[in-house]
Amino acid sequence: MKYINFLFLSLLFLTACKSQTNEINYEVIKTDNEWREQLDQMSYLVLRKAYTERPYTGKYDNFYEKGTYHCAGCNEPLYKSNNKYNSFCGWPSFDKEINDKLVYDVDYKLGYPRTEIKCKKCGGHLGHVFSDGPKETTGIRHCVNSAALIFKKS
Repeated sequence: MKYINFLFLSLLFLTACKSQTNEINYEVIKTDNEWREQLDQMSYLVLRKAYTERPYTGKYDNFYEKGTYHCAGCNEPLYKSNNKYNSFCGWPSFDKEINDKLVYDVDYKLGYPRTEIKCKKCGGHLGHVFSDGPKETTGIRHCVNSAALIFKKS
């Protein structure tokens, strides 16, 4: 009986912990239809369905103008151009985000854990973070889908 009580309490605790960590109240909330109307097809798939565009096909992969990269879903500034570099991975890469603009989550879609990055304002999927970035700066690589971004010149 003690074993069953222990199991029940353990499951209850784990379920409560899981639901608390996954609940985020985003500032921008829209229905799926509203997102479909606002975004082009690729941006919708990336931002709302966590799709990944094919490597070397995004418009910002080899793009190096000065300015700021914003979320294509809500226009929140996410990255500055001086933090963009060519990692030769096929997607725009940044070694640092603008402070307090991202949410980090764990993604198991490929069968192993990866750090997923989302816009803190609308929850849009941006890409993933890896620890193979430039050692002389942060050592971090934010691998971001071009379709999740809008560039604004400074």
